[in-house]
Amino acid sequence: MGNPRKRAVAVDAIRGFSLLGILMANMLIFQYGMFGKDEMWLFKPSSLDLIGHDMLKIFVEGSFMPIFTFLFGYSMIKMKESMNAKGLKYGRNVVRRSILLIALGFAHSMLWDGDILLFYGGISFFLLLFVNRKPKTLMIWGIIFLLLSIGISYGGTSATSPEDVLRMETHVRETINLYGTGTYSEIMNHRTTSDPLGLPGGMMFFILLLTPLILGALFLFGMAAAKRGKFMSPEQEKGSYLRYAIMFVPFGIAAKTASIMLGSTHAWSGILHMAGAQILALGYIYLFAYIYALSSNRNVVFRSFEAVGRISLTNYLMQTVICTTIFYGYGLGMFGRLGVLTGILIALGIYVAQAMCSLLYLKRFRTGPIEFLLRIGTYWSWSGQAKPKKPKSPPIQTEASSS
Repeated sequence: MGNPRKRAVAVDAIRGFSLLGILMANMLIFQYGMFGKDEMWLFKPSSLDLIGHDMLKIFVEGSFMPIFTFLFGYSMIKMKESMNAKGLKYGRNVVRRSILLIALGFAHSMLWDGDILLFYGGISFFLLLFVNRKPKTLMIWGIIFLLLSIGISYGGTSATSPEDVLRMETHVRETINLYGTGTYSEIMNHRTTSDPLGLPGGMMFFILLLTPLILGALFLFGMAAAKRGKFMSPEQEKGSYLRYAIMFVPFGIAAKTASIMLGSTHAWSGILHMAGAQILALGYIYLFAYIYALSSNRNVVFRSFEAVGRISLTNYLMQTVICTTIFYGYGLGMFGRLGVLTGILIALGIYVAQAMCSLLYLKRFRTGPIEFLLRIGTYWSWSGQAKPKKPKSPPIQTEASSS
């Protein structure tokens, strides 16, 4: 186990790297909507845009959010180790943190329908069942959840019946009309009242109950990695990073490519995409860690990734503010107009700007503004720092008691 007080800067860099991929994947949602991104024909894309769309689905979509998930589980264990070293109780602090994440996620979801913070806050209560488990136990449960998520993905990933196809097309066309020109209230009303999936009553609640089991694998793998002290000494671990990268990256890319080639209505497409997305995420983690281990500590590129990762929550929320302003009707109204390739370039531009701002910001401050507010609420301290418990003084012995 690594030193609980030592900061895993490699993990900061991996987290920063994951935010780049998350932004590029989310750019499809910002530009085309949660469901429109899979109905590209309604936007009359060019051939280059269709190629770019497929490349994003293979190399990016579904494979960077799991990295963030892995690191969330990792950070839960590191937080526990740090608090145990200070003699503090972990449970009450992580519960406060989870409630704050739920509140922050709810506020974020009022701006955009791609929020993940609310889910992270909720699943933290589920993950409390595993924080005291051994790494081997975490790995076993992680593999079980991984197989479960792959198994239930059997079947096509798009609507097949005429009614379902018409319902989805109607929803996307309404989204195109509203998101590019509508007011905030009109967009919110569309999000909350339109039902493109036609799910029966109670089905969504059932899906929410299954979500921790479906998406829990990467959380548990991250927790196991933290308990084993992984990524604390990249130079010493780089051999294992390379082995895992060679194992996982080709498999993930091949599986996701096969999913695209089979088409979204093929029964095996969902399984291949789900398996490939999660395996590729693990491959990206180890490949990036390997390259990081080979690089100079003063490399500005990796210092930029570290800076973005250190204030990842602030950067994640700022990405939403910037992109909804660009694409929604109450901003510049560019929804569905710019194309996939232009969206990729915008994502890269936003990320570079965030990296520069993060480097400058961290020269003066130790933590991001949203992170600081979260720490205040978590530790119930205006300084945002967990205060170590003072050791109890031994009772003072009198002459009578000592004789």
